[in-house]
Formats: sequence, structure tokens, C-alpha cells
Amino acid sequence: MCRLFGFRSVINSQVHSSLTQTDNALIHQSLQHPDGWGVSYYVQGSPHIIKSDTTAINDNLFKKVSGVVSSQTVLAHVRKATLGEVNILNTHPFQYGKWTFAHNGNIKKFNKHKAEILRLISPELKRFILGNTDSEIVFYYFLSVIQAKINLDEKDIKIDLLADTLKQALKELINIIGDYSKIDDAGNSETYLTFILTNGETMIAHHGGKVLYYSTYKTKCSERDTCPSFTDECENVTKTGFINHLIFASEPLSGENIWIPLKIGELIGVDSKMKLTQFL
Repeated sequence: MCRLFGFRSVINSQVHSSLTQTDNALIHQSLQHPDGWGVSYYVQGSPHIIKSDTTAINDNLFKKVSGVVSSQTVLAHVRKATLGEVNILNTHPFQYGKWTFAHNGNIKKFNKHKAEILRLISPELKRFILGNTDSEIVFYYFLSVIQAKINLDEKDIKIDLLADTLKQALKELINIIGDYSKIDDAGNSETYLTFILTNGETMIAHHGGKVLYYSTYKTKCSERDTCPSFTDECENVTKTGFINHLIFASEPLSGENIWIPLKIGELIGVDSKMKLTQFL
């Protein structure tokens, strides 16, 4: 399966070490996930996406991109193909407008369910499906359900409404394809629906069978004496509900961050004001 990385912060930050330097950085994970990579980073509210169908650890472009990215919102992915050939169109993250999406998962017997899922995607969105992966179709299915309740161009989206809408979308999808595996290593042909979704301001993740971790604070921030945004929440569990950074990763990354596994079926996200909310 694939590997995910998501980052949301109150300040522009570099994620170079998370992508290339830590023990479990995405570049090292690409040895077992060699079928392409993608990095999405937001500049002035718009996603900039760079992708390749080569292995990240052998790709100088991945190292170059990772070294220059400085953003409040980053979404990255390394792929191990299960459905769809290895090419640029099938590489994550997928993007529509301000929304980007990366998936660590698979739909069992996808060809059996594909037509029914496609029927649930709005025609105006369906025409933007370019590849042949289950992940891209799931992304546009989610957007279709979201669009019925939320303006996709809206900047300040209520995280509760987005989470409730995704819960509804997941329930309807499961009614079609069957439930996702509750065991991480049940086999690559089983259904998994672990993903990260963001519009650059709001970011939300779901544990759908493939393990995902999150971090909101560190043991001790190395920039505590120089960072203008440093607060108690940077080194402790939040007491206010608001945080300064949120990181998602398929595997805990070495360094100062405290990592907590999402519970199976859990949705965790932040709104544009960086209020952390958890949904089961």
C-alpha cells in the first residue's frame, strides 16, 4: 500500500526533514512504495502540485521540491500501485480547485462496483477524472457528496459539517463496496479507506483500515525561543482546543514530535482557525 504525509500549520514551515531526512521520511518509505510520488503545497490559498511516476528515492526532483517547499499546508504521497498502471495520471495527490486528496487504500473487486460509484458523481465533476484508479474516483465521489452541502469554493468551512458529510459519504460508499478491513495487514486486495483531504485551510484525515498517526505537539520545540507563534500548545496537549500545527503520517517520524495513532474509523481535522476536532 501507499504512504501518506499531511501538514497544517499557523506559519509557513519547511517539511524537508519529514520528507527526506528523518528515519521514516517518505523518501525512505519509497523503497517499498516505488510507483510514483506527489507533493502538494499551498501558496496564497492555491495548491501547487508536483508529481512523478518514478521512485522518490531515485528522483532528484523529489529532493529538490522537498528542499524548497515552505507552506502552511502540505500533502504528500508515495505510491505502491494496486489498481491502475504506473503513470503520472494515477499518482496522488489528486486535485480539483483548491481541494487535494491522497489515499492509502484499495477497493476490493473495484471493477464490480465502479459503475455504481461513478453514477453518484456529479457530471460537472466526473469529467475531470483522468486516471483509472479507485482512489481518484473516491475523491470525486467525496467531492460530489460535499458539494451538496458545502460550496467547494468556500474558504472557511466548518469542520463539524465537513466531518458529518464525510461520515455520510463513507456510509453510502460502504453500502456499495462493503466495509473496509479493520486489520492493517489483511492483504493488498482488501478494502482500505485511509485518506487525507484538504482545501488548504481545513484538513481532515480518516483511519479506514491502514494505520495513520497524528501529532500536534513536541517534547521540546527547537525553535521555542525564536518562533513568534510559540505557545504552550506547541509542547503540550492543547487546553484550548486550538493548536499551532497538525501532522499526519503513515508511520511515526523520528524527531521531537509526539505521535498518536488514530482510532479505527476516526476522523481528525482542523478548521481554518486551527481548532482541532476528533470524530468517531
